[in-house]
Amino acid sequence: MWWIYALLSAFFAALVAIFAKIGIKGVDTDLATAIRTVVIVLLAWAIVLFKGGEHAIGNLNKQNWIFLILSGCATGLSWIFYFKALQLGKVSQVAPIDKLSVALAILLSVLFLGESLTWKTGVGAAMIIGGTFVLILK
Repeated sequence: MWWIYALLSAFFAALVAIFAKIGIKGVDTDLATAIRTVVIVLLAWAIVLFKGGEHAIGNLNKQNWIFLILSGCATGLSWIFYFKALQLGKVSQVAPIDKLSVALAILLSVLFLGESLTWKTGVGAAMIIGGTFVLILK
């Protein structure tokens, strides 16, 4: 079932690039990121409230809070740089280069989470890295 969610994530991430490229024309990218963030906050909380998950907030420990906050900071910085890159570059170049994050996530998961690196995963990450360089050096 996880792969269905992953495919949906990829589909909506692709729409992000298209919608953002159209939406940021002539707009400060930091302002665009702030507007997008408000929409995401409202949507996320609507889903939490609809599902009744707001009661679990009391179950979060210090580590949960620290790493969720760090994740939020990383997300915000990623979006800020992504929107600026989209404003300056082509979606067909920026979006694939942004996906270098997949290879970086694989590497970081091995280093910090102790996940195993299979030959398939290593080859896939190497191909992503290679493809990124092809797009950059074009």
